[in-house]
Amino acid sequence: MMTVENAVSSDPEILGGTLCFSGTRVPIRNLFDYLQGGSGIDAFLESFDWISREQVTTALEHSAHALEVEPGKSHAA
Repeated sequence: MMTVENAVSSDPEILGGTLCFSGTRVPIRNLFDYLQGGSGIDAFLESFDWISREQVTTALEHSAHALEVEPGKSHAA
């Protein structure tokens, strides 16, 4: 199983520190743009075939976990 540290990275020298898929200059945001636009993971992987499915699923799982809200708590201010 891939760790999030192996799937994504941030380097101030690459796109000003934007969170990217490790070993690439492809921002994680591109994946979310594909999904928001109605394209699936397969379409994303076809466009960026140097990114692995495991990197994508690890990034999505980590994102979902980061967005979870504890019962009785809210992120809204």
